Amino acid sequence: MSEDHVLIRRDGAVLEIRFNRPAKKNAITNDMYGVIADALEAAASDASVRAILFTAAGDLFTAGNDLTDFAAQGSGAFTGPRHVERFLERMIEAEKPVVAAVQGDAVGVGATMLLQCDLVFIAETARLVTPFVNLGLLPENASSMTLPDRIGHVRAFQMLGLCEPLSGRDAAACGLANAALPAGEVEPRARAAAQALTKKAPESLRLTKGLMRNRPALLARMKQEGALFSERLKSAEAAEAFAAFLEKRPADFSKLG
Repeated sequence: MSEDHVLIRRDGAVLEIRFNRPAKKNAITNDMYGVIADALEAAASDASVRAILFTAAGDLFTAGNDLTDFAAQGSGAFTGPRHVERFLERMIEAEKPVVAAVQGDAVGVGATMLLQCDLVFIAETARLVTPFVNLGLLPENASSMTLPDRIGHVRAFQMLGLCEPLSGRDAAACGLANAALPAGEVEPRARAAAQALTKKAPESLRLTKGLMRNRPALLARMKQEGALFSERLKSAEAAEAFAAFLEKRPADFSKLG
């Protein structure tokens, strides 16, 4: 069902990737990551694609990684390829502009992926939530580097250490989004921006984006985070966090050394 949970369509020269699992808060499964990574790879080699637009169905942008997948990976029940790594790499390597329409809360990878987008439009009422430490995990997608670079260490640590949400209004005010808008205006504004980008000189746009992003450093940090993340998935802290989630109770790390 992963194809149904991620809708891929063309709107002229814009490739739209839409999270479409609203009944599960658009939580992203391993298969969904595979579909998205495939779409990004195809777009990279298709000259007719000039921009990429991320959208979502329902009230949330995405609740982040499906925690049942995390639990399976941590317990060893899942042994296949983790497509999330390919997705993260393709986002960093993307040479064409990427626009995001964040009409609702963006959690975990849903928040960190925005740091790899070139234009972000967010609902005023939306929140960016980075609950990695609450799950016994750590930041990914090079966000341990990009977030402090963008908003400073103390505000980034408020998000990554204390796991405090950031409102859409504050995200725009501190430079994580271009504009905070009423929820109904987010997608039309993002779509118009993506269409405007398709009218620009594509090679000039590609070179400009390349100069603005230190891709080798981003990929290196992502791989460093990924190795630690894989270890954390198997940790006692993560096991407690996942059990608490499934049992619908607060996690208790007090007895873990």
